[in-house]
Amino acid sequence: MITLLSRIFIKNPTDYANEDVRRKYGMLTGIVGIILNLFLFAAKFSVGIITSAISVTADAFNNLSDAGSSIITLIGFKLSGQKPDNEHPFGHGRIEYISGLFVSVIILIVAFELVKSSISKIIHPEEVAVSALTFIFLTLSIIIKLYMFAYNMLYAKKISSTTMKATALDSISDTIATFVVLVCYILYVIFGLKIDAYAGIAVGLFIGYVGIKTLSETVSPLLGQTPDPEFVKELEDIVMSNDCVIGIHDLIVHDYGPTRLFVSLHAEVPCDKDILYIHDCIDNIENEIRKKLNCEASIHMDPVDTNDENLYETKVMVNEILKEIDERLTLHDFRMVHGDSHSNLIFDVVMPHKFKLSEKELVEEIGRRVHDKHKGYFCVINVDNDYSGITK
Repeated sequence: MITLLSRIFIKNPTDYANEDVRRKYGMLTGIVGIILNLFLFAAKFSVGIITSAISVTADAFNNLSDAGSSIITLIGFKLSGQKPDNEHPFGHGRIEYISGLFVSVIILIVAFELVKSSISKIIHPEEVAVSALTFIFLTLSIIIKLYMFAYNMLYAKKISSTTMKATALDSISDTIATFVVLVCYILYVIFGLKIDAYAGIAVGLFIGYVGIKTLSETVSPLLGQTPDPEFVKELEDIVMSNDCVIGIHDLIVHDYGPTRLFVSLHAEVPCDKDILYIHDCIDNIENEIRKKLNCEASIHMDPVDTNDENLYETKVMVNEILKEIDERLTLHDFRMVHGDSHSNLIFDVVMPHKFKLSEKELVEEIGRRVHDKHKGYFCVINVDNDYSGITK
């Protein structure tokens, strides 16, 4: 159904990287979600009232909350598609993450209310009336929710949307919850077992787990998570494919929402090349990144002496020392300043997060090992953090 509707209402529906196409897919799935969830709410609530089944009624309000989640998704995609303005020069893309956060909170509220009502049902039990409508609508609900999970997860991957992924996980948790309710009814009809309320607690706890998981996934980009390793690899391949670049470092990916990525990095270039030629190369790389990865790039040039044999050999020696300390350590911006009595080795070291040594301890350890190998060398080290997630 989504595929058919997308062909009617979305121009170029397969251009998933296009910001307008992403927004329309989000709004379309949101509208479909609202309609389907309202239908399920009305059906289950009616059956729950007729049969006095707390799990069915609770499941109905779960679908009502899902309709609310779909409304939030719809509004989130609508607002996130606004163009940049003076107050928000990087656009409004993070609203999509915020809408996903609200969806996660709603899931947690539903889980709490379901556990609460189930406990109340255990304390004050009521007779459950058996109805063929119960089986019909619960089975129908499972089918519809599986369909909603499938299309939300499919398009979440196609347009890289954490909000739609949260909605998909919510749908599969609803499917499991409804299936548990259906099993409880079957057991009640066949064996007379009244485990409806206990199943409600189990379902509530499971929904709570899903809520915490989706909350974590939507909060992470808001806090500034490491970029996608595949994206980093593609970016490095584009930069390093140019002959004028011999190395990169200080890569930072700034995430202002899906399709609103900004990249900054340092590119090492030969110091003996014509600066106008190098500048033109860097401009070409930035344009290639913009076209292929749909993001803006700002590249700083770092000149490197590639003809000094002593510099090269000393850099190799220091690199070996770093690998002896920890395989993940890397260096860049390596320079040598010679004096009458000694030479200063000036460079940056990229230290992984949660490293076994403090910055001060690492600097002292590198300096000691370098001085042990060559008494005339002293290190001037700046410690960098890894913002790209390359070192683990």
